Amino acid sequence: MNILIIYSHPSKQSYTFQVLEQLKELIAAQNWNLEISDLYEMGFQSDMTEAEYEREGLINTALPIPADVILEHQKIAKADAIIFIYPVWWSDCPAKMKGWFDRVYSVGYAYANDQSDAKMKTVPLGLAVCTAGHPNAFLDEIEIAKSMKTVFLNDRLGKRFENKEMLILGGTLDKEKVYDEHQIQIKSVIEKIKSYCS
Repeated sequence: MNILIIYSHPSKQSYTFQVLEQLKELIAAQNWNLEISDLYEMGFQSDMTEAEYEREGLINTALPIPADVILEHQKIAKADAIIFIYPVWWSDCPAKMKGWFDRVYSVGYAYANDQSDAKMKTVPLGLAVCTAGHPNAFLDEIEIAKSMKTVFLNDRLGKRFENKEMLILGGTLDKEKVYDEHQIQIKSVIEKIKSYCS
């Protein structure tokens, strides 16, 4: 089993980093192969360049794909499951992760596939694991949870993934109250992978 984690948080002191570390341990215990794109640590360029826009916006697949984007394509090609781990900032993922989608989902690869032979494969499982300060009940009440799921699962993951789910680990402003529940949710990731990818 090949697992790819796309991780986006600038601080190793964060609760999100603790989630990453726990998932790394759980995956290692399964003897699965794990690859991590730590977007901050690798200095991933989130802004699209003018040349990239001319390739994407004008659908000119004759222009080259940047080398760092090709590396991400190669990681995706090997993955049975991709886990996106990030904090919720202003109702969405950090700009660094949004930029990953902007650049890695290149034309001819993730869309407009008739323009290219290098088509993104359909990944068996896409799983978003996000941490949020507000409790889940509040995020549901104001319908932010619904909007986050709609954007991330239906648009960003879309038909590129056979199965997709989002785990919102809310209430992190009072971690003691939610810690045990979060542990159960984090451990459930392994069962989800086994269920969808075996």
